[in-house]
Amino acid sequence: MQFLVYIIVYPFLWLISILPFWLLYLVSDGVYVLLYHVIGYRKQVVNENLKLAFPNKSEKDIAVIRKKFYKHLCDMFLEMAKTLTISRAALQKRFVIKNPEELKRLESLNKSILLMYGHYASWEWSVEIQNHISYKGFGVYKKLANKYFDKLVRDIRSKFNTTLISTKETVNIINQNEEQGIKSIVAFLSDQSPRLTKEAYWSEFMGINVPCFTGAERLAKKLDLTLAYLKVTKVKRGYYEAEFITLSENPKAYENYKLTDMFLREVEKQIYEAPEYYFWTHKRWKHRNESPH
Repeated sequence: MQFLVYIIVYPFLWLISILPFWLLYLVSDGVYVLLYHVIGYRKQVVNENLKLAFPNKSEKDIAVIRKKFYKHLCDMFLEMAKTLTISRAALQKRFVIKNPEELKRLESLNKSILLMYGHYASWEWSVEIQNHISYKGFGVYKKLANKYFDKLVRDIRSKFNTTLISTKETVNIINQNEEQGIKSIVAFLSDQSPRLTKEAYWSEFMGINVPCFTGAERLAKKLDLTLAYLKVTKVKRGYYEAEFITLSENPKAYENYKLTDMFLREVEKQIYEAPEYYFWTHKRWKHRNESPH
């Protein structure tokens, strides 16, 4: 069944990927009408999230953000498909690194780098970073249930020399690299809702008490690695900029969870500036106010 689904869906993804950008975004406009106005994909989740994050905004303001978000969501999904066949030159033009010199400076410290992201703007095209580094690039991801699509995603990333590693592999691979003297830059999407446990760290995100991922900080402290944030902004349709913000070159000097909180504040600032580019369909606040402490 997995293979059947794959051979049915893959041709559509490939066809989307070879469309010129002007036509790609025309298709995206049509998908938006279907997804938002006809299907209403996760509209209730999006509404609840927006009202939680912006309790002082009016229904009209929420509706404006919601519609802009769905248009961006459709663009992003089609841009993900476009990654199948996009050229390196086209990617470099559309995903611009604002301060590559900061990344080079961090590499000069001769320590591996853990790069924290938010689900904001475009994380898919951040594989462009590989063109600016000498370190080996890894991206932490959640393995897909369909093994054929999982391989496809891995293959797409590998054409830009980035290796995907599953959440279960991450600690072992980073430890092995450090033991072997292999310097790497490892990307973590760290702003979503982790599995709820008694040991979970709780903090405020958009003013709401929620459990938070702390894996990047804990690894940085344990192995003395540099911790940074990738600030991705949407310049205009189909164009993004990314800026490296160093959180700490010496993470052991910070009290526990301070760096995680610093990361969350960076994501928050972007959301407040342009909320329509955040990933509102995810149930980020499903465990709110349930802290056992």
